[in-house]
Amino acid sequence: MEIVRGIHQLKVPIPNNPLGYVLPYLIEGEDGFTLLDCGWNTPEAWEALEGQLKELGVAWHNVKRLVLTHVHPDHYGLAGRVKEASGAEVIMHARERDFIHSRYEEPEVLLAEMASWLLMHGVPENEVGQLKNASMPARQFVTSTLPDRVVYGGETFVTGSFELEVIWTPGHSPGHICLYERGQRLLMTGDHVLPTISPNVSLHPQQLGNPLADFIEGIRRLKALDVDTALPAHEFTFEHLQRRLTELEQHHQARLQEMLNAIGEGELTAYQVAAHVQWVTGKFETFSLWMKRAALGETLAHLEYLHREGMLRRTHRNGVVYFART
Repeated sequence: MEIVRGIHQLKVPIPNNPLGYVLPYLIEGEDGFTLLDCGWNTPEAWEALEGQLKELGVAWHNVKRLVLTHVHPDHYGLAGRVKEASGAEVIMHARERDFIHSRYEEPEVLLAEMASWLLMHGVPENEVGQLKNASMPARQFVTSTLPDRVVYGGETFVTGSFELEVIWTPGHSPGHICLYERGQRLLMTGDHVLPTISPNVSLHPQQLGNPLADFIEGIRRLKALDVDTALPAHEFTFEHLQRRLTELEQHHQARLQEMLNAIGEGELTAYQVAAHVQWVTGKFETFSLWMKRAALGETLAHLEYLHREGMLRRTHRNGVVYFART
């Protein structure tokens, strides 16, 4: 699909995943093309990406730049193959570069940290072994490569008639970026803003601090932009960006209140709170390992936000963290 003259939306499948597909963007320039995101490493994804480029008359050597919104497998997985086929300059935020090796190449230290993290937040010992490894199957869908250039937010790529401004929007991932084309009033939102799905915002060993506060600040940063059309990485193009940003804020405010209600007058671990949340996709105890860990991370992000706002206190007892209302 050609969004405007010179910007094409591609569609790359994510087999056996409820998201279905990722939407990379191909942007024309005078010296070649910029590709934003690429999909994960399966034969179907590679064939779809390569086939759509061929339909547009674009050979791999014409792809001069690969920009990654973040390094989750469905956005970054084919990056190594794209780099090998095209020689393109690979660009991502510095925060994303910093955990490629520990996440995809030698994850043993990360797995040990994750096991300790899970125990500390109330996961029963008999579940820790499986939950700590929950994301490891995704490694088979990644051909990793390090960036040729890192960004921090505020940089501008000039490609043909387009000026793409990098907007740093952490929360879903520490170095997540959006690209803003001011003249066309277009915003490529990656996973930070999707038309109907609320992206996962988690606290975990590779995303410390206060990720929900970061995410909300990113929403407010995007509200200041003049945008007619939002180009997300999943689902579909949409034009009601301001309304969607407000909906996401309201969603998280409701979820924060739900966490407070779950704790009530008691003292609970994050694992216990997660079991009380009304998740859209079902009950916590029925989740797959990956979904359960994602739900725990999202619960922790909300509990940490409430703690920093002074609404919860944290207590460490026998190596386990408990939360209670102040």
